[in-house]
Amino acid sequence: MSKIKPSKGAPYARILGVGGYRPTRVVPNEVILEKIDSSDEWIRSRSGIETRHWASPEETVAAMSIEASGKAIADAGIAASQIGAVVVSTVSHFSQTPAVATEIADKLGTDKAAAFDISAGCAGFGYGLTLAKGMVVEGSAEYVLVIGVERLSDLTDLEDRATAFLFGDGAGAVVVGPSQEPAIGPTVWGSEGDKSETIKQTVAWDRFAIGDVSELPLDSEGNVKFPAITQEGQAVFRWAVFEMAKVAQQALDAAGISPDDLDVFIPHQANVRIIDSMVKTLKLPEHVMVARDIRTTGNTSAASIPLAMERLLATGEAKSGDTALVIGFGAGLVYAATVVTLP
Repeated sequence: MSKIKPSKGAPYARILGVGGYRPTRVVPNEVILEKIDSSDEWIRSRSGIETRHWASPEETVAAMSIEASGKAIADAGIAASQIGAVVVSTVSHFSQTPAVATEIADKLGTDKAAAFDISAGCAGFGYGLTLAKGMVVEGSAEYVLVIGVERLSDLTDLEDRATAFLFGDGAGAVVVGPSQEPAIGPTVWGSEGDKSETIKQTVAWDRFAIGDVSELPLDSEGNVKFPAITQEGQAVFRWAVFEMAKVAQQALDAAGISPDDLDVFIPHQANVRIIDSMVKTLKLPEHVMVARDIRTTGNTSAASIPLAMERLLATGEAKSGDTALVIGFGAGLVYAATVVTLP
């Protein structure tokens, strides 16, 4: 017989508060068109994007995270010192170590909270939410701060017609804490590494650092391009539309609900056409509010779901207690979907 005492966590976990931060600079499609041969109408019809936010030098990954987290902590009605763990999902914090989560935990005023970063691309928020739920239920932390944050403008090739218009910057955060009833459903998640080439960084950091430009991409002026995110648009679109709708349905099944039971659908804000196709495939009823935050925020990867959640609640398009299906999917290829009760 084991001598280890059982964990004393909560029966269940829930999202208690949400916060978001969008950089002050708003970038319309006209700015993107200065470097690519396209049109505002083409960008809107292909992606739904009208504007996006780009961070200033002062709006760092840490700074944006702290702003969003402060709002989430206040919304949850707790003190920062009660946070037991900080989980940050990002692919655009360029210091390999230490984790940016440690800086955020310190500056927020947590009491030496556990802190670490994860890299799960556009599914990162779902991954972090799942880890947070486990910590609360297991008892290793009473309250967990989950942050999705990106400065994708730093990883955007403005001369790449396929991706230059897609990406934006921002941070979204939620506080996960104890609940007496189920409020975060089972997560359906996974990866398809055989498709990893469909979304990737153009040049690995070590190749960029070597200084040998013979195999590195050059811009229109002959300068070596900074590493950027590239993707095979059609392959990603087909995968997201056909495969991720199946994952979303599996998350509904795992939670024991049907589309009719949903109030809100918050998919990763990758592309309006993908969102609309998923709504059609899932046969969501008209009463289900669908997040389309991408129109004015762009694709913010790990930040997109909490940012969209925060906006829906702030505008009253969704309300506390609503049942929401959330799904993230992207580079890896990775995905994560679950059903939650909105804070």
